[in-house]
Formats: sequence, structure tokens, C-alpha cells
Amino acid sequence: MNAHTPFPAAATAILPDLVALRRAIHREPELGLHNPLTRDKILAALAGLPIQWREGPSTTGLIGILTGGVGGAGGNARTVLLRGDMDALPLTEDSGVDYASVTPGVMHACGHDSHVAMLVGAAKLLCDARDRLAGTIMFMFQPGEEGHHGARFMLDDGLIDPLPDAAFALHIMPNAPHGVFSSKAGPLLASSDVLTITVKGAGGHASMPHDAVDPIPVACAIVTAIQTMVTRRINVFDPAVVTIARIMAGTTNNIIPESAELHGTIRTLSAKRRTMVADELSKLAPAIAAAHGCTAEVEIVEGFPVTVNDTCAAAFAEAVVIEQFGAPSWRKMEHPVMGAEDFAYILEKVPGAMVWLGASHQGSDWRACCGLHSNHMVMDDSVMARGAALHAALAERFLAEGFGG
Repeated sequence: MNAHTPFPAAATAILPDLVALRRAIHREPELGLHNPLTRDKILAALAGLPIQWREGPSTTGLIGILTGGVGGAGGNARTVLLRGDMDALPLTEDSGVDYASVTPGVMHACGHDSHVAMLVGAAKLLCDARDRLAGTIMFMFQPGEEGHHGARFMLDDGLIDPLPDAAFALHIMPNAPHGVFSSKAGPLLASSDVLTITVKGAGGHASMPHDAVDPIPVACAIVTAIQTMVTRRINVFDPAVVTIARIMAGTTNNIIPESAELHGTIRTLSAKRRTMVADELSKLAPAIAAAHGCTAEVEIVEGFPVTVNDTCAAAFAEAVVIEQFGAPSWRKMEHPVMGAEDFAYILEKVPGAMVWLGASHQGSDWRACCGLHSNHMVMDDSVMARGAALHAALAERFLAEGFGG
């Protein structure tokens, strides 16, 4: 690539390589914090390039460091981080593609295979443009995004020390307009905590409930009370979602069980609301249980924090998208998404933004496409050229101008 070739054109030229890499990763998906096959594919794809690598003890994550050829004024050169997550989901694939997963019960249903390929593409583009880069780029290839806190582990391992001046991530969206980028300032994705409530009564014969203390109707009363709490105690402009997704009790038709368990998720868009909901649930469930002669234990396991886009970073991303691809390629989101992301750990420490990339097949009805985490999920590989180009353009412009250019 000529050093002055526009990134979109240069990315299109290497798209076949990105497609091949994405499909190879898709065939061999890996779960959790340790993705050695994916790591090795990344290192092979970027072998021979002027990138220095860091690895830590907690994960198979990689930080690649590329130092530009243009010195910063007074030694104050900027550093920018670009992130792509690596891990898959515990899901049996039913997509019908000829490169489907060969690993039973594991599938790339969230697009992380494409995130890796796009970041590899950006690394290639930026290495070719190294002589005009005015600073340092960190390429963060991160496992363990699907609930395993991979970003937090990589931070704790010191792989991102010193912290960069800005950070960006892309996430494909298979049921969004083809090739269109979207994001917003402020909360983009919710916090995500796991809720377990254990209601204990006294078991007995189902024909004689008066001789037992049945925990099942008490559990049902708690579910109803939770929804009332959400609608009557929580400001709609700082919302929360509390969903009980699983109730477990009993062993057969004629026995009242001793206990019932409720499992669910808590989603909020601010740290204040997250704390408030936890406090309310910890009071509400035991009180309702006590009113019915039962006890209730509430356990909340904290997951990812709220993903908050920096206002300047979000505006910067919008400007770069429009500069590279034109105004129709940007859509400003009106509302957050109540899913969760562990890129939130990075954005707690570094100003930055996550941007969605529509990956429906060109010309298709994107509203009818299967969404993320579906075992039928497919995407149009051609959008990866846009993703790689945007990564590279964000990095180059931030190094040159910061957010205020």
C-alpha cells in the first residue's frame, strides 16, 4: 500500500485476507479468558510487522505496540488504543455457513471473530502508514469479553500501563443497516449484574399445604413486587431493567419444596442507579418473604459496569466516519442498548467510545436479520473493510490532532 492511499481503499484491497482470517477464527471458536488458537492466528497474520507484543499471566490477550515515525512536540506524543475482543459463546451453531464452527457447543455468535479480523486489518494499514503517524498505537486483542472480565484482567496485569490518551472499539450489529456506523455520547450500554434470590420455607405434602410453608407463591410474589419496585421507585430517565429469567423449585407434583430459587439480571445506566437497585432488592425480598413466614437471601454478583462514551470521543468518531465515508454512513443513536460490554472497564479509565457497525447483507431487510447471540447469526463480511479503515483513521487523526482537531 502506498503511504498516502486512503484507508477505505487500502482496506478494500486487503479484504480477502480479513475474510479468510475471520472465517478461520469462526471455525475454531474458543471460550473464556484463554483463546490460544485465536491468539496464534493473530500473531501469524501480523508476523514480520514492526509491532511489539505484550502478554500477561491471566489471559491469552495481546497488546501490540506500534510507534509512529513522527515525533510528538516536546515529547508529548499521544497514545491511542484500539480494541477487538476474541472469545465466542457456548452455543451450538445453526447458521448453515460452510465455515461453521467445528467445536461442539461453541460459536462466534457475537461477531468477535470479525472484530479480531478488523483490528488485524487496521494494524496492517497503520504499519504501512507508520511514517506519518505522530504517536503510539496499542492494539488490544482481548479474550474473555462474554462475562469473563477479560479487559479488567488485562488492566490488572499491567498490559495497558501507561494508560493511553484515548480508546476506541467497534462492534458489529447484524440486524442494522449495512455499512452504517452508529453511536452516541454518554451511556451506550448498561451495567450487568447477576441476581439470585433463595426463598426458604418448610416442605410438606402437596395435599396439606397448611402443614407446610410453601416458598413457591412467595417467590412469585417477589417477582411481582420487583416489577412494581421498578415502575414505582425508579425514575424513567435513569432507568433499570430487572428480569427474573429462571425459577427453580420442587422435584415432583405432590411435594411442597423447602426452597425456591430465582435467577435474573439487573441492568442500569448509571452507577447511582446500580447501587440503588441492589439496596432495594436486598430489603424487598426478605421483607416479602417474612410476611409469608419464609426467609429470603439475596445475592448480587457484579458484572460489567456501564459503558459510557466520552462526549468528545463520540463527536470525534462521528466526524471521522463522515470524513472517511460520508454523512449517510453515520447514524446517531437516540437511546442506549441495555446489553453490556467489558470495554466499559477501559472507558472508566480512558476517554473513548464504542461504535456499532451495521453488518446485515447489502440489500437485505436488516430488520429481519438474526441478532447478536443467535445461533443463526450471520453477517456480511464486506463491512470489515469499513471497520478496519475506521479503526486506522481514528488512530491516525487522534494522534495528529487529539479530540479538538
